[in-house]
Amino acid sequence: MGYTPRLREKYVKEIMPALKEQFNFKTVMRIPKITKICLNQGIGAATADKKLIDNGIAEMTKIAGQKAVATKSRKDISNFKLRKGNPIGVRVTLRGDRMYEFLDRLISVSIPRIRDFRGISDKGFDGKGNYSMGVTEQIIFPEIDIDKINKINGMDITFVTTARNDEECLALLKEFGLPFKNQKK
Repeated sequence: MGYTPRLREKYVKEIMPALKEQFNFKTVMRIPKITKICLNQGIGAATADKKLIDNGIAEMTKIAGQKAVATKSRKDISNFKLRKGNPIGVRVTLRGDRMYEFLDRLISVSIPRIRDFRGISDKGFDGKGNYSMGVTEQIIFPEIDIDKINKINGMDITFVTTARNDEECLALLKEFGLPFKNQKK
C-alpha cells in the first residue's frame, strides 16, 4: 500500500459525504472535486534582467515540488519593451498527489504566515466553478529562504474544480479548510 496525502483521505472520508448531503447529489460522480491547481507568477522586470526568470523558475519549483516552466510573450508591445517570444513569467500546474500536498501546505503553513490576514476574498470565482486568488509575497512559503531572494514577487493560484457553479466550489474549498472571509448578510 502506497502513500496517500492527508487531504485526499479527508476528501474521500469527510468532504464527499458532507457535500453529497448538503447539495443532495444523486450520485457520487456529481460531487465536485479539485482537478488541478495552477500557479502563475508574472515577472515584468524580466525584460531588463534575464536572471529574474531563472530565479523565478527555481523558487516556483521549490514551492510546487515540480519543475516550473517559463511563459513567453505572445506579441510585441513597444511601450513595455517587449518582443514576441521573450520570457515574462513562470507557471506550473499541479495534479494528483502533488496537488493535494501543495494544498495542504498552503492551508496549514503558508496562509497563516500572511501578515495582517483577515481571510481569503470570496470574489475570485469565475461563474463556472473555479477560484483564483493572489498572493502578494512568495516569502510566505517555508521553502523560500528570505535571505536568498532578490525581488519579492506575488503569484496567482487558480483552483480548477468540477463544480458547476460558484456555490458548489465555495462549499468544496471551505470543506478543504480555505479560510474565507465571513460574509455579512
